[in-house]
Amino acid sequence: MRYAVLVTGPAGAGKSTFSTAFATHLRVSKRTAHIVNLDPAATGDAFEYLPAIDIRELVTLDDVMGEMNMGPNGGLVYCFEYLLQNMDWLEEELGGYDNDYLIIDCPGQIELYTHHPFLPLLVQNLQRIGIRTCAAYLLESQFMEDRYKFFSGVLSAMSAMVNLEVPWINIMSKMDLVSGSSSSDTFEPRNGKRGKRDIARYLDPDPMLLVSARDGRDQQRDNNRFHDLNRAIVQLIEDHPLVSFLPLDLTSTDSLETVVSHIDFTMQYGEDEEPKEPHDLDEGDFADME
Repeated sequence: MRYAVLVTGPAGAGKSTFSTAFATHLRVSKRTAHIVNLDPAATGDAFEYLPAIDIRELVTLDDVMGEMNMGPNGGLVYCFEYLLQNMDWLEEELGGYDNDYLIIDCPGQIELYTHHPFLPLLVQNLQRIGIRTCAAYLLESQFMEDRYKFFSGVLSAMSAMVNLEVPWINIMSKMDLVSGSSSSDTFEPRNGKRGKRDIARYLDPDPMLLVSARDGRDQQRDNNRFHDLNRAIVQLIEDHPLVSFLPLDLTSTDSLETVVSHIDFTMQYGEDEEPKEPHDLDEGDFADME
């Protein structure tokens, strides 16, 4: 059985950094992992490991912008439309990896996840050729500095989940950059510093954050113009509680291990593997039993 994780999310969320850390963790754990780059705009130093499969071998954003006289957004969409027309190239590249773990680093153009047909069609093709697929959606922790920006991220995650229709996990990345609660901190976020109890309201989004002021008062008197819209968004999130986030701090091995374990569980990694027979066990296996 082959497995693929689509690493998605907006630009700057840390997708390539997470992909590298993810692959390193799997390799240290004696698991075979390969990075697949699906970003035609990626620079040469984006990856610590050379991608096993790289869309830039088929098409690059620079070439499209130069030859087709397109801007970066239109050029990126063109690149993926070109890939869809050449899915046999991707299938041939994927054919060389059996019983492997593929980490697919996707670009940061948000419309590719929310309403463009490319990723759903890609998922369908991966499943058709027997690759079990899930998605990880990264949202940068600095979104928590502004509750309105945060809920726009929550809504984009919900939209992407509905669009892709695959097993899904949401990750709050760069948690090591979250402002602490120490009185010595000089930076005061717009919505106040977040202690551990406050952070929990973001990881499992509390819709009331959107309509309550910092002191707990209702926002209606402060922001009449958007009060009804905020209330509608709150009702939507309460009626469809699809989104929660796992915190990811890449400076913590335990944090990365927790995220990897959730991804494994989400796509049921290894459930189809046969138990080892006694003659398949090596000395290291017996040493672990002692």
